[in-house]
Amino acid sequence: MLLPIANVLDSAKLAEAQEMLALLTWRDGAETAGKTAREVKRNLQADLSTRSGAKLKTLLNSAVQQHPTVKAAAQPRQFSKLLLSKTETGGGYGLHVDNSYMPTGNSEIRTDLSFTLFLSPPDAYEGGELEIQHAGQAFSIKLAAGDLILYPSTNLHQVKPVQSGTRLVCVGWIESRVKRSEDRELLYELSTLKAALAQQYPAQSPEMLKLSRIQGNLKRRFS
Repeated sequence: MLLPIANVLDSAKLAEAQEMLALLTWRDGAETAGKTAREVKRNLQADLSTRSGAKLKTLLNSAVQQHPTVKAAAQPRQFSKLLLSKTETGGGYGLHVDNSYMPTGNSEIRTDLSFTLFLSPPDAYEGGELEIQHAGQAFSIKLAAGDLILYPSTNLHQVKPVQSGTRLVCVGWIESRVKRSEDRELLYELSTLKAALAQQYPAQSPEMLKLSRIQGNLKRRFS
């Protein structure tokens, strides 16, 4: 499932994030790539160990981890550390698949889902599309600032070369409580159905109680 999610950062939080981005220092992004990906990675990554970096990381973590659509679609168990990427003219990230495991604190997580949160508007750079190979097709994605794309970490993907301007994004990975993507999609469809039916039925109605029972029992089975 490729799922675009709008306004993960609202206008106020986006403006705050962009102010802090201007205060960061950057280093070669190849330092955090795996052996194969390092050969095709041409971007910069932010140092988030500074005061501004830590404040920005807290803002972005909260926005992503607490977003109801992210929670419904990903069924998250754990999140990886965030990476902030800057890609300038001539840079990009060739075709690759994400590492199976990513560090988080003193341990690591299995990467079931990847996400890219766009921090610069699409008219701030030419090129730089995120291209994801999914179900036999190549999908080209370039979202508005503040929007996020959630996709399986198992898919080959790339960042097309930036022809001009600067592309700024936040990327991260999620280990889901539900390992199979088909099961996650079914639970997500149930959650959207439940939200729609909640506009018609009270929470304690037989219909809503039955749907909650089905949803809860499927979570138990799939987890």
